[in-house]
Amino acid sequence: MRAAALYPAAGALLLTTLAAAPAGGVPSIGAGADSGVALAVARAAAQGVTFGKCPDARDLPSSMQCGTVSVPLDYAQPNGKQIKLTVSRVRATHRDPNNSKRRVPRQGALVFNPGGPGGSGLRFPLVGVLPEWKRLGAAYDLIGYDPRGVGRSAPLSCQDPQHFVKAPSLAPTHPSETYKQEQVAQAKAYARGCAQRAGSALRHYTSLNNARDLDVLRAALGEQKLTFLGASYGTYFGALYATLFPSHVRRMVFDAPVNPDPAQIWYRNNLAQSVAFESRWADFREWVARHDRVYRLGRTPEAVLRSYERARARLAAAPAGGKVGPGQLQGAFLQAGYYDDFWPSRAEALSAYLKGDPKPLIALASPAQEAAKEAENANAVYTAVECNDGPWPTDFREWDRDNTRLARVAPFETWDNVWMNLPCAYWTAQRQKPLDVRTGPGELPPTLILAAERDAAAPYDGALEMHRRLTGSVLVTERDAGAHGIAGGANRCVNGHLEAYLLEGRLPVRRASCAPHPEPKPADRPEKATARAKS
Repeated sequence: MRAAALYPAAGALLLTTLAAAPAGGVPSIGAGADSGVALAVARAAAQGVTFGKCPDARDLPSSMQCGTVSVPLDYAQPNGKQIKLTVSRVRATHRDPNNSKRRVPRQGALVFNPGGPGGSGLRFPLVGVLPEWKRLGAAYDLIGYDPRGVGRSAPLSCQDPQHFVKAPSLAPTHPSETYKQEQVAQAKAYARGCAQRAGSALRHYTSLNNARDLDVLRAALGEQKLTFLGASYGTYFGALYATLFPSHVRRMVFDAPVNPDPAQIWYRNNLAQSVAFESRWADFREWVARHDRVYRLGRTPEAVLRSYERARARLAAAPAGGKVGPGQLQGAFLQAGYYDDFWPSRAEALSAYLKGDPKPLIALASPAQEAAKEAENANAVYTAVECNDGPWPTDFREWDRDNTRLARVAPFETWDNVWMNLPCAYWTAQRQKPLDVRTGPGELPPTLILAAERDAAAPYDGALEMHRRLTGSVLVTERDAGAHGIAGGANRCVNGHLEAYLLEGRLPVRRASCAPHPEPKPADRPEKATARAKS
């Protein structure tokens, strides 16, 4: 397991298919919410967390323990309904990985969120065994948790999980009017399902409440100040936390930041993301073309695209294994836009399929029915949080106009993003007005922002905007690279800045950069790459 896997590829679409909102909506901070947070924090500090065996302890080492923290469903009604957040922990080892005789003092709890919305962080503490994380695991209790609605934390659902995964599917890059209307009908039905299943509780699944829950968790862990590592969407509610509770911050790392500008939350971020994915899709095709002697998919990016489109056409006519159609192909290759670790396996599967062997592609792209419940839950939380966070266009003609234009230059991900977010056009729960993320001089301790220059899921402009808004923050950029989340990954320079900050409170100058991590090597088996794919 590599550290990059912290940002789960299986839920790649959920990591940050982020979208934005026009102005308007109801106030961000509900009446009584501030006093409700104070009451919930006081209770959590008094109760703490009782850690014991984790629910799936058979699959986990004994060093990892779990517990729960209660938070109000509605912070304006702190004495009303409570929900339990499931929390995981591996205690600081105190062992210096470079000197076994040296005892490392504990620095507190390091809380992690992997993004989403809808991502589970429960397994995060397991990274302490990895070389890139041992120094941090020596000094910190590593803390993961399921945010409200996720996994074991009062899970949210919008439809029967067995009906959530539909395969094979088409996912056309230039859909017909008939196809669009089918998707509109599905989006309306999904929005209705969320409202019916969650009832009045639906409006309380928001980024602001995720930030408030984080302060309750801090108190329950016995921490006077928070040390936090947020990735992807986790950077957004981490930034909300920094805005709401700046005096409660010890150290914060924002890895792969999303654009926190209220005008971007969330529809416009979605448009920007589709453009960025097109660029990263081109990066992947260029890499495949450079390794044509291995994959035989084409000597140019354009030739590789033709090979991909030929596979799409074949799958539309005859899905591989009865389950892998163009939609599943697109989903598998979308993951390559998140992490270049996936480039060799995707290229090899495409090559094999076009030569008559569909098995690698079936293994990569077939939907996992056993994971349907988890996938539906993650999608439900994603939808609820983003739809609640701000107003969205409610007329499909606006979506259609904007994305038809965009698909002319960025066809790879544009319409897939639309269909994922379209339930927000028909949302019935109360919307919020996004909080203006911003801190002034001296309000917030120095924070660390990490970003890859060619990140598709969280375009680099978001890191620049986060840097501008959080006074005193320092931005470290991995140049000419596009991994979505770079903390504890393959880049030693990035990890050096991460450790210096979390272990010593030491930051570089206002801006710093690192050379890119090495590109992946192809599965170099030219003896198996026989007949060349037509290009």
